[in-house]
Amino acid sequence: MDQTVSPIESLRLDVDGQGVHYLKAGSGPPLVLLHGGTSDSQDWTETIDALSHSYTLYAPDMIGYGQSDNSRDSYCLSDFVAFTQRFIQKLELARPALVGHSLGGRICLELALRHPELLHSLVLIDTAGFGRLAWWGTVLAAAACGVRRFLRRPQPFPKLAREEGEDRSWRCDDRLPSLRLSTLVVWKRRDPYFSLAGALKAVKLIPKVRLEVFSGWGHAPHKAQPMAFNNLLLEFLGNDQPHPSNQPLF
Repeated sequence: MDQTVSPIESLRLDVDGQGVHYLKAGSGPPLVLLHGGTSDSQDWTETIDALSHSYTLYAPDMIGYGQSDNSRDSYCLSDFVAFTQRFIQKLELARPALVGHSLGGRICLELALRHPELLHSLVLIDTAGFGRLAWWGTVLAAAACGVRRFLRRPQPFPKLAREEGEDRSWRCDDRLPSLRLSTLVVWKRRDPYFSLAGALKAVKLIPKVRLEVFSGWGHAPHKAQPMAFNNLLLEFLGNDQPHPSNQPLF
């Protein structure tokens, strides 16, 4: 297999009147990567480099983030889900694998629950929606906001809103048994924002699932341990076979 790294292109696309920036590289089956709620597409450059010999990778700045248009005071989960669906359809991607981190993971999960026919498989990294935001994560978020205010720096990311009746943490435990896609759940053992306990409960409800826990403290194993994560992602996508038991793997 040719292991040459494909150059990463920086491209723009109109999605329902919104200017969207995204990164693209590689050749092969499509793979869409969604960043977390305090990041942008640059989060995925190492993963794009590592997988571009086997897949065509697309990493958008979600609406409101990075170099994509930010035309709203706030965005709801449904806004991001609709955006992701239209992004896939606009590029005419045939059943891509979907990878998401944190907020991006919850968006991927929601799209998979609503429209599994559009997707091939699912990878969720320290995702929102499996439990409440931990108290330590609340402290960290408040501290970051306080520092920006003290320095009089603008908020770099859009506000997140919730629709009427929507769970504050976007939890969806009751819907997980209906998830039809082969799913890989990746977590840091000591995540300060979303505890491993939530992931352990979630994987008991998802029919075709595999859990991999990375050691140490943190919220982004794909960035903290990129080689191990990228190898895991390649192996999962290559096999695309769930483990016979949905018991967590350590």
